[in-house]
Amino acid sequence: MSAQVRLYEVGPRDGLQNEQRIISVEHKIGLIRALVAAGLRDIEVGSCVSVNWVPQMANTDQVLAGLDYKADVNFAVLIPNMRGFEDWRIARAALPRIPGEIAVFVATSEGFSKANLNCTVAESLERVRPVVEAALAEGAKVRGYVSCVTDCPYDGPTTPEAVADVAARLTEISEMPVSLGDTIGKGTPERVLAMLRAVKRHVPAERLAGHFHDTGGRALANIEAALDEGLRVFDTAVGGLGGCPYAPGAPGNVATEAVMDRLAELGYVTGLDRAAIGRAATIAKSMRGRA
Repeated sequence: MSAQVRLYEVGPRDGLQNEQRIISVEHKIGLIRALVAAGLRDIEVGSCVSVNWVPQMANTDQVLAGLDYKADVNFAVLIPNMRGFEDWRIARAALPRIPGEIAVFVATSEGFSKANLNCTVAESLERVRPVVEAALAEGAKVRGYVSCVTDCPYDGPTTPEAVADVAARLTEISEMPVSLGDTIGKGTPERVLAMLRAVKRHVPAERLAGHFHDTGGRALANIEAALDEGLRVFDTAVGGLGGCPYAPGAPGNVATEAVMDRLAELGYVTGLDRAAIGRAATIAKSMRGRA
């Protein structure tokens, strides 16, 4: 029997957050519905962040209100702080009582943390603690993101030990799954292996996900390296949407369809409908620059 790999779709949030023109609620919901139809069961649909910093995410509450909660799908939202959590809780009050998932975010480098979160790494870890505790009290699931796991756009290369330390401190708050992000796509298979081996001393492979950008065209090779280290969950963005407003020059996340094809070549199973993924990718690519 072929091994199963789960793709965690981040296109509607991480993929669209850097678009300059606001994308309508209807178009976002249409993309999410296409992703559900393709078989994706973990989809990050938005974030509750300051509209001054990330205006593209201003309509996340309306997106949540328009989704179909009858399907067996985990709709996740990125939450940076307690103010964002309260916005999410209010938006969720009118929804069917489903567990829901929130994602919290920390960086491994001081430069990225200060640029993105306006605080130090240590302060960011303390900031997410009450968010995690409140989410668990609400019965929600929690996922953690650790960014700049190979390189920082401000501080340069990141050491494996720094990533391991942040991942360990994050999971001390809660035994959440952790997504490890090569935010600017400078990672190589060799460096990814070194980083994962350091992190796995604190967090087992079954609770780790790989999140790779394709800046240098090495995302698929980095995924193969992560597969060798036992990872079976990868963040992808349909159509290769993405980029980070705080990581200048970083192009999109690795495309869902490209990862699905490579995994099939390697003998892994995703359970996704390739033709439907292609249709969703067409929708995603049409959103670039859409008013």
